[in-house]
Amino acid sequence: MQKYRLIPHPAMPHPAITLDVEVTRLDGGGLRLWYVVAGAIEKLRVPKWGEPARADGLWQATCFEAFIRDGDGTAYDEVNLTSSRQWAAYSFDAYRAGMRQKDMLEPEISVASWAETLAVGIDLTAIPPGRLWVNLTAVIEETDGTKSYWALAHPGEKPDFHHPDGFVLELPAAP
Repeated sequence: MQKYRLIPHPAMPHPAITLDVEVTRLDGGGLRLWYVVAGAIEKLRVPKWGEPARADGLWQATCFEAFIRDGDGTAYDEVNLTSSRQWAAYSFDAYRAGMRQKDMLEPEISVASWAETLAVGIDLTAIPPGRLWVNLTAVIEETDGTKSYWALAHPGEKPDFHHPDGFVLELPAAP
């Protein structure tokens, strides 16, 4: 397991929180991701726990995301999840091109909250076992509607999680 700190986009306001992602490469392929938000979480609009369901438009509110490219190609997948256990998965042929629903089984999503901490985890088993390039991201909405955009890197003047230069995390092939 490795832990990575997401940073807010420098051109946007953001709440007084930290956002870390714990990443584990699963045997034979797949990823386990835990997004851990710590700090003033009472100021965040956090979707309420519910039944797992596939849903579109999750990025319009507090949402945790992973953009995953297999090897050196231009095709990539996007996975979204929320504390309500709603999720979405899309495949792209290239930068913002050829978007379609990714065919995959419903992932296992876990949610935990304590003190000033919220953790949302997902096991992604439909991930190839080879080397991956990843962009870990989040949209955080505050109770007043202000949104901030968090990622490992922000390659542009505006938030753009799809940008090819945002795929900065290289994960070796699965054990």
